[in-house]
Amino acid sequence: MYDAESPFSAPDIMFGPEDENFHPFTSKVDEGEGYHDSLQNSLRDWNSKDPSRLTSLLQELRDRYASYQRKRVEGVEDERLKFELCTMLSREGIEMHLSSGVEKPEDVKFAVPLVDININKMIPGCPWRHPQKIFLQVLYPVVRKYASTPAAPRLKLVSTSELKALLSIEDIKLPSWIDGMCMAEYLPHLEESLEKQVLEAVSLINVRRGFIEALGSFFGRPLEADPVFCRTATVIAASGVFTFLVHFLMSTQFPKKQPSLVLQSSQHFNSQGAPIKSQLITDYPWSPRWEPLQMAERIFEFLADEALSFKRYCNEAQLQ
Repeated sequence: MYDAESPFSAPDIMFGPEDENFHPFTSKVDEGEGYHDSLQNSLRDWNSKDPSRLTSLLQELRDRYASYQRKRVEGVEDERLKFELCTMLSREGIEMHLSSGVEKPEDVKFAVPLVDININKMIPGCPWRHPQKIFLQVLYPVVRKYASTPAAPRLKLVSTSELKALLSIEDIKLPSWIDGMCMAEYLPHLEESLEKQVLEAVSLINVRRGFIEALGSFFGRPLEADPVFCRTATVIAASGVFTFLVHFLMSTQFPKKQPSLVLQSSQHFNSQGAPIKSQLITDYPWSPRWEPLQMAERIFEFLADEALSFKRYCNEAQLQ
């Protein structure tokens, strides 16, 4: 938190009541006698004109908080958690968090990085500035008594936000968790399945590109198109003197899932001066087994009829 009356001063650092035992400015160095002083020095010698100061401060706080949470998890008296920790120690980048409170039971959440491949390099012209990551969130309830058959943990895939342009994490089906399984057994199956799905997602870029190129055979060269992920394209269409744009919106599940279409008139405008558009159109002839040229041809034929309805809709909307 910055002081509005003294914006050039160092910010205050606050944590919630659940982290009252986290003291980043007084924690001992793991490999030596002294105390951490880099954080105090960073705040004491604060330079508001140096944008790297805040980044460095946050990174240092984050690293110390991750270390603090790891020690908390290691201290939990739960045999299953201790076993899971031992089996996963060889994996790099795992983070963990112990959540506890008066109104809810204790649980431990792990964040396990998956798929050791550089997704950015697999995509020609990739615009991402940072490496894209996929993590498995694993949530274990803390059980301080012996259980012959522990319940399966709660599992969820999460990823860096930009990855959704290539792959929808929500659409990935996780392998089943078998009774008695541990994470060291589960993760290789998951990573093998996930790597195949990432490779398939990358290959689908060229499938979408082929469809966009096929549109040119019927609509002419697209006015606009997403050159990297091939998720969007816009063509111009006409019915007599009525000219309109057709926007194609493609999901990562293309061609299994057909594109959504939005029609936009070039001759009708609403009261705010914006061009009149149709609702999303998904009800038209489509088969994922068709060749790209047939897909484009059937859409072209569909729009020849739909143009009359859209023109009528535009005329009515303009009158209103």
